[in-house]
Amino acid sequence: MSDFLAQKQSDENPAFSSTLESGGVAGAGIGPYHLLELIGTGGMGDVWLAEQKQPVWRRVALKLIKAGMDTREVVARFESERQALALMDHPAIAKVFDAGSTPQGRPYFVMEYVAGIPITTYCDRYKLTTRERLELFIHVCEGIQHAHQKAIIHRDLKPSNILVTEVDGKPAPKIIDFGVAKAIAQRLTEETMFTRVGALLGTPEYMSPEQADSAGVDIDTRTDVYSLGVVLYELLVGAVPLEFKKLPFDEMLRKLREEDTPRPSTKVKTTSKDSSTAAENRRTDVRSLARQLRGDLDAITLKAVEKDRARRYGTPSELAADIGRYLRNEPVVARPASVAYRAGKYIRRHRIGVAVAAGLVVLLAAFAVAQAVQLRRITRERDRADRITNFMTSMFKVSDPSEARGNKVTAREILDKASKEIDKGLANDPELQAQMMNVMGGVYDSLGLYSRAASLLTRVVEIRRRILGPENAATLRSLSLLSGVLMREGHYPEAETLARQTLETQQRVLGLKHRDTLTSMNQLGSILGGQRKDADAEQVSRTALGIERSVLGSENPETLISMNILAEALMAEHRYAQAEKLFRESIDIERRTLGPEHPEILNSMNGLALTLKREGRYTETEELERETLELSRRILGPEHPHTLIHMSNLANTVADRGDYAEAERLDREVLRIQRQVLGPEHPYTAVSVYNLGCLAARRGKKDEALSLVREAVDHGGAPALARQLEKDTDLNSLHSDPRFTALVAYAKQKAAAAQSK
Repeated sequence: MSDFLAQKQSDENPAFSSTLESGGVAGAGIGPYHLLELIGTGGMGDVWLAEQKQPVWRRVALKLIKAGMDTREVVARFESERQALALMDHPAIAKVFDAGSTPQGRPYFVMEYVAGIPITTYCDRYKLTTRERLELFIHVCEGIQHAHQKAIIHRDLKPSNILVTEVDGKPAPKIIDFGVAKAIAQRLTEETMFTRVGALLGTPEYMSPEQADSAGVDIDTRTDVYSLGVVLYELLVGAVPLEFKKLPFDEMLRKLREEDTPRPSTKVKTTSKDSSTAAENRRTDVRSLARQLRGDLDAITLKAVEKDRARRYGTPSELAADIGRYLRNEPVVARPASVAYRAGKYIRRHRIGVAVAAGLVVLLAAFAVAQAVQLRRITRERDRADRITNFMTSMFKVSDPSEARGNKVTAREILDKASKEIDKGLANDPELQAQMMNVMGGVYDSLGLYSRAASLLTRVVEIRRRILGPENAATLRSLSLLSGVLMREGHYPEAETLARQTLETQQRVLGLKHRDTLTSMNQLGSILGGQRKDADAEQVSRTALGIERSVLGSENPETLISMNILAEALMAEHRYAQAEKLFRESIDIERRTLGPEHPEILNSMNGLALTLKREGRYTETEELERETLELSRRILGPEHPHTLIHMSNLANTVADRGDYAEAERLDREVLRIQRQVLGPEHPYTAVSVYNLGCLAARRGKKDEALSLVREAVDHGGAPALARQLEKDTDLNSLHSDPRFTALVAYAKQKAAAAQSK
């Protein structure tokens, strides 16, 4: 415990109870000094916070020899100590102002009151960087060097005896407790150890080996250098090099003399419990802190705490000088001066000059090879252009010339042929191959041919992961596109998992505001909405919309996609007025910026129609759905999955107004095309079968309704229909039929099995 450490109050230390017996009492006066409170106690004296009013007002620390300790020998040593302290005059050492004796003849001296905190506590509290800690530590070394010049060896240097205050907003160290060990040979504080044989002085963790061996007799300035090295170690690492807690005395001495000090860079990585906190206190991470310590700082610290004092720094100024060299990127004495090491230091000191010289050399070398590189690049690009030309030419040779089909070749045929021959045509250029396949996958997706799109995009992802890496922007774009195709195939869980993984990587690698990241965010919002995770879909789409409006603008196509996804989520949550407003705003912008027949308008029109229907505005709904279906047939074609969705929505609306004949005709046409284009197991196909079942139930055809609903459940519709069967009012006529109850249980069982997969 520090004599001048103001934070410790008397109720924290039982030794303070001796105050009355020693003669010092709060409120008493000693000469011109008024005692305020006891702030520390030592083996031979108590330290008081006192107030001086004449000739100037100030607060001071007054050290008073204890009653009963005023023997001739103790008084002589006490006076010797205060005289030695009075000789020192350094900013880093607490000053002595006055000295005298009480009327009872007990000596005292008055020192500067240091209202500071231990240096390690200060550095951690204010999260000083490694450089800032070293700069502060240099001032400590200068203070100890001054003491040595006055023939005073501290012998108990530790963080609690190096307090830090702030002067003009800058940290200033103050070294305290000089000469205490010379004054008395017994226990000073709970943390400072003495032996009765030879007055062994020091705190174990900070004590030099020779200080322990010689019982304090055969020591010199290098003893303080060792203690400074331990303090430096703790400032850098956050822990002392050797721990002695709960060790027997003999074992502590053996460990102090024989056990090697671990390198600071090693210690910071092995103390896993506290290393992250230590790194955070130095405004860095564990790996970066270890990298900072490795090399020069390891060498400086280990030289300061050498067991053999002949290999230690001779003085505190030598230690401070080596730290200064490190801070100036100069070679340090503690490390062997190899050519490579000195060269590295020179480069760090003269970065600009070396960079300019190196730049000139590189420029000359670059100029020498530029022509060869340029020629090679031109040759490579020419070869790639030839490969693209040959491949694109072969795409249009879709039939034997003898068939003379004229202009009846379709884009679908061209795409199918190209997708089959891309392996052979671009086998020697996998990066270009993946690029072309990615384009084809996107076209298949736009045409509603989802299985072919998924097959191509899966291969694209495999190639790009292998060639470009899993976190490359192109690889991530392909993953995002694939997640959307999986959703349109009805594989919602797989699509959501892939979309979340892709979005997380893009946010980390590209940033939240990157266009690719926002596209993936919209993709995830659509997938969540398709699974009726409406609250999650709303949250994702709102986040995306807010960023897109500020980064891309309110009329950007990606922004409009977010508006539609958010509107769909609001509609699903029965917030129809908000959904309608967003849909109408989106349609208005799309017609103005994209044109009246852009495919994106169809999604907005379809969403608005569903919202109007939920609001009970059936006439407006049917008119809008017929307009949407007509436009979809013209833009996308009669067999596109989106066209079939619009036709199915119209069938439901027509059925609601009682025209079952037209509704059945529309539903059966949808089902016929879906079976051809999507296949009988696709969830969209299953929904169409289910719609026909509901229509049959409304017309009183129970057997036909049960058969169709069972078919829908068996062919991919269980996950979506299991929750809907009991709530669908179209099936009210079946609720009393035991076969329907059994069918509901069967659907739930199948849905649970599908979910477990």
